[in-house]
Amino acid sequence: MIRKYRESDIDQVLDIWLSASIKAHAFIGSDFWRSKVGEMRDVYLPASETFVFESEGQLAGFYSLYENTLAAAFVSPNLQGRGVGSALINDAKSRRECLQLTVYSENLPSINFYKKHGFIVLDEKIDELTGHPELVMECCC
Repeated sequence: MIRKYRESDIDQVLDIWLSASIKAHAFIGSDFWRSKVGEMRDVYLPASETFVFESEGQLAGFYSLYENTLAAAFVSPNLQGRGVGSALINDAKSRRECLQLTVYSENLPSINFYKKHGFIVLDEKIDELTGHPELVMECCC
């Protein structure tokens, strides 16, 4: 079930975000992601509209929207490949006419996932925080 984020979800959301970020972005040191947990908790989540996928009382994943940007979409690593991410992306797409996102160019599984869900590449840029290239993708579905 996908539902609106509640403050009581914070620990599970941060755990999913950190573990999935480290797994998906092995080309960036895990210490970088650990150093961003506070910002995620105190800045990014409060500024975003966040939805969670809950199954049997546990969170399996979440996504965050900031205006027309898909700012985050993460699934617990042990639950990836089971349709949770597709359900989250489809729900996000139903809430906006167009969505944009950025994804690291080195994160091929995520790029392919987004392409499968109708996103196209608009541009490439360098992430100022990490120095790694990112693709800007959009879906108007």
